[in-house]
Order: sequence, then C-alpha cells, then structure tokens
Amino acid sequence: MTLLYDVAAIGNAIVDVIAPAEDTFLQAEGLDKGAMMLVDEVRSTDLYSRMAAGVETSGGSAGNTIAGIASFGGRAAYMGKVAKDQLGDVFVHDMRAIGAHFDTPPLIGGPATARSLINVTPDGERTMCTFLGASTEFTADDVDAKIIEAARIVYLEGYLFDAEAARRAFAKAAGLARASGRMIALTLSDGFVAERHREGLLAFLETQVDLVFANQNEVCTLFETDDFLEALSRLRTKVKLAAVTRGAGGSVILRGTEAVEVAAFSVDRVIDTTGAGDQYAAGFMFGLAADRPLEVCGQLGSLAAAEVISHYGPRPQVRLADLAAQKGL
Repeated sequence: MTLLYDVAAIGNAIVDVIAPAEDTFLQAEGLDKGAMMLVDEVRSTDLYSRMAAGVETSGGSAGNTIAGIASFGGRAAYMGKVAKDQLGDVFVHDMRAIGAHFDTPPLIGGPATARSLINVTPDGERTMCTFLGASTEFTADDVDAKIIEAARIVYLEGYLFDAEAARRAFAKAAGLARASGRMIALTLSDGFVAERHREGLLAFLETQVDLVFANQNEVCTLFETDDFLEALSRLRTKVKLAAVTRGAGGSVILRGTEAVEVAAFSVDRVIDTTGAGDQYAAGFMFGLAADRPLEVCGQLGSLAAAEVISHYGPRPQVRLADLAAQKGL
C-alpha cells in the first residue's frame, strides 16, 4: 500500500486549559507540583472555576505530537475519541485545521469530551489535573486499518494504557502495523503510567514496540531504579530504538550498542514545559520518517521542544519547518 502518512497516532483526545499559578494555589488545592492527576468531572469543574484565566487549546499528548509533525510539513493522521459536544467539535476542527486526517466517530450519549487543567508555576513546571471523559471510550472498533497500513510510523500514547478497551485497541493497531511492516512507536507518557502498568508495558515493549520515547524519570520508574545508566542499559534490551529526554540535559538515543547524545537547544526563558516531550517525539519521528541520521532526528526533536517551552501551550506557535531550515536541519 502507498504510504499516505509519515505518522499515524492513537491517543487521548483532550482539550487543554493552561493557566499561570502560584505555588500557594497548588498547596491550597492539594495538588502535587509537577504531577499528573486523574480527576472526575465534578472535581474538574470545581478546579476550573478557581483557576486563573488562561489558554484553551486542543491537546492530548499524541494530538500535540501530530500537530508538531504537521508543523514540520509532515503528513499525519490521528485517532482519538471525543464526545458530540462543543469541546469535541472544537477538537475536531483544530485537528483538521492543522492539516491532520481525523475522522474517528464522536461518542454520543456518554461522558463529555476530556479536558486537562494545567497550572503552570513561575518556574515553568506544569501540574495537571485530567478528566479523561470520552477519550477512554476509544475501542478497537475505532482503529482504522487503512490508516494504520498507510502510515510509516504508528505512534501510541502511553496514557491510553490506563483503559482496558484502549489496550485492546493498541493490540489491534500493533497487529495491523506489524502485518504491514510498519514501525510501532510508544511513548511512556508519565511516571505514573510506568509504575501502574509496569508488567504490561514491559511485555508490550518486548513483543510489539520498535521505538520508545521516555524521559529520565519515566525510564527509571519503569525499571525501579534511581540509576539512570542502569535504566538505559535495561531499556536497550527491550526495544530496537529508544529516545530518552533529560530536560536541559538534552537526550540520549539508543540503538543496539550505539548511544547518541544530543544537546538541548537553549531558550531565553522557560515559560511552560507542557508538551515538551510531545514535540520532541514529533521532531524525532519526522526526521526518522525522512530517513535522517539519528543525531539529526534528535536535534529536530530538541528544536521542537525548545520552541514549545518558550510560550504557553503544548503546540508550536512558530512553523517548525521554518525553524529547522534556519538551523540547517
């Protein structure tokens, strides 16, 4: 089959609400700074009423990555579940407006479209309270075989591992991708995902995944160690290719016995780290789909991450293709 997409992603379709906050606000609300917490619709509505004015944008980890792919000029498709409501309509419009293919049927008669309330403190740290709503209703029936088979890389969002139906969808997508000779990529998404689903994730990595994205905390959590080098050593035995980010410390790319270290791009000021990992994955996969060397893939990822942490919001505000051209990438 002709490859129509560089990357096709499956993820939680979420609308992000991003607002500035002081540490005192987090303490008053009982929020653990830097963590991602799942909340119900009542708590989500209550917290939203007390947050400062902010930015509302279509988000979700894999959705942000697809936005990054499109910003680089790549061909992208997305699968995720929204409800037939106002926020759901906004999400659909936003995805199509960036040029991504998105036609997952909306949920009718169930929970509302998911939203993530993100409070950003002056140091750029993000604290997330997420109501998953309709996004967890994504099932194997929503996996479009034609899209999977037409994508060079099939990208799976680790957050979806929390829902049993979504895990079955992952298995279906992986099977279709494997049968078509497509690359399967997975992001660990968050330390709580690695901790809560360690056994299942390790089995999935060993049997289905070609490429994994993680940050230092996630990979150490996955292997239950504080030794980063030990975690990397164990990770390289699980997958063919891995990209592990370290914030300002850049990233490490593993392939077999090879290890490529890539420096982070500097920014004048870190405003909001929301979406940094998502955009790193976008740049890396865009480069990989174009058969660029691993070092260049990492540089493209670092470039995209640097752009997104320089402003509020998880998606690029400057065309990444232009930035890459300016940097000679």
